[in-house]
Amino acid sequence: QLQLAESGGGLVQPGGSLRLSCVDSGSDLEFYPVAWFRQAPGREREGVSCISSTGDTTAYADSVKDRFTISRDNAKNTVYLQMDNLKPEDTAVYYCAVDSLPCSYYSGTYSLRGRLSDWGRGTLVTVSS
Repeated sequence: QLQLAESGGGLVQPGGSLRLSCVDSGSDLEFYPVAWFRQAPGREREGVSCISSTGDTTAYADSVKDRFTISRDNAKNTVYLQMDNLKPEDTAVYYCAVDSLPCSYYSGTYSLRGRLSDWGRGTLVTVSS
């Protein structure tokens, strides 16, 4: 059973950067595709990005393409989300989760279609001047 925990959020000015981490302290995360999703107050959950189990396939929501980069270090049971050029509309709680669909299914553009599971408590990202 996976036990995911997100970290790395905080307050950042527009144009700034943050790197989120998703660590699995349970069974091996390396066998699973992992997704990041976010939820802002009063808004629906939004898919952000996914990465395949080997890390060779990724997909991004149109809203974050060319600004966010997902990666993973399977030796550390960790998935990262590098977020650059942050905008106020990126403000949300960010979660990582296992996606029931392979990342290749999304053909480069990620959205919430699969069944997500095992997410943690999330980490809050606030983009504000």
